[in-house]
Amino acid sequence: MRGLMRYQRGVTIWLTGLSGAGKTTICEVVAQELRSQEYKVEVLDGDLVRQNLTKGLGFSKADRDENIRRIGFVAQLLTRNDVIVLVSAISPYREIRQEVRQGIGNFLEVYVNAPLAVCEQRDIKGLYKKARAGEIQNFTGIDDPYEAPLNPEVKCNTVQETVTESATKILHKLQDLGYIRMALKCVS
Repeated sequence: MRGLMRYQRGVTIWLTGLSGAGKTTICEVVAQELRSQEYKVEVLDGDLVRQNLTKGLGFSKADRDENIRRIGFVAQLLTRNDVIVLVSAISPYREIRQEVRQGIGNFLEVYVNAPLAVCEQRDIKGLYKKARAGEIQNFTGIDDPYEAPLNPEVKCNTVQETVTESATKILHKLQDLGYIRMALKCVS
């Protein structure tokens, strides 16, 4: 397996979608599959980044944009050092996603799509309920917009697809674009 490493090229796979759409779950499956093939992988989860790197930022548009810029900066550093970076972040605004894409270069946008009602049903943290009750302001999908990607490289519909099917789409796209060479195990 070690021979595969020489074929690795750095790339950022940016999963965007509403809270509860399935971004983190898909990221974990993709990361596990890539690591099983001995690829260098780093996951930047939006919730964990907010707890550590961007702790002082709120949820205004300016703060959200700054949060995404910081995640993008870290992703760009890793990507240029031939790491496969998986970003799981709501990143609701197209303009800042485009800015980050341009800064990174090797970039795949993945739209993880699930209807708002489904995301609310999946909400184990109770965030949507709090937003609907007015306890949380500027919550994406409730009182703050989510701008879906216009032309993502990969679309995952987590209502119609299994996690494995969504992850496999991403892995196939990485392979098709020459970022990885591998025998995909998670393909059903």
